[in-house]
Amino acid sequence: MKTKLANTQKVTLLVAGALLILVSGLILASPADFYAANEIELGANVSLLNELKAPAGLLLAVGLFMIGAIFMRSMADTATSLAALVYLSYAGSRFVSMGLDGVPAPGLVQAAALEALVGLACLAILIIRGIPARMTA
Repeated sequence: MKTKLANTQKVTLLVAGALLILVSGLILASPADFYAANEIELGANVSLLNELKAPAGLLLAVGLFMIGAIFMRSMADTATSLAALVYLSYAGSRFVSMGLDGVPAPGLVQAAALEALVGLACLAILIIRGIPARMTA
């Protein structure tokens, strides 16, 4: 069981990290094109581009940490906790926004669903491994 769980955790970290690296890389390389895919027009506002690229840099670093944790077993639980936090906070924020502001472009609804799925998968791994209990003990 431990081997299967460890392998599942590695695959989940690979998916979570790769998604963050992909999305953040696209935002850093061409934010206007990335956001245009979801009907968001950025224009030439340099300050807005700067504000969008800053969190993309953070997501890139977090994604790289998740991928690195696949090879450093001692960091896997920390990376899985971070993945759960990042993905569930994004999904939760999107769902709250949908409730308050209305339903956005279909791509953003799909992003929310994917973020929730990845975040819940990470949370499930942590619960099975007993991580929340160990952190509070």
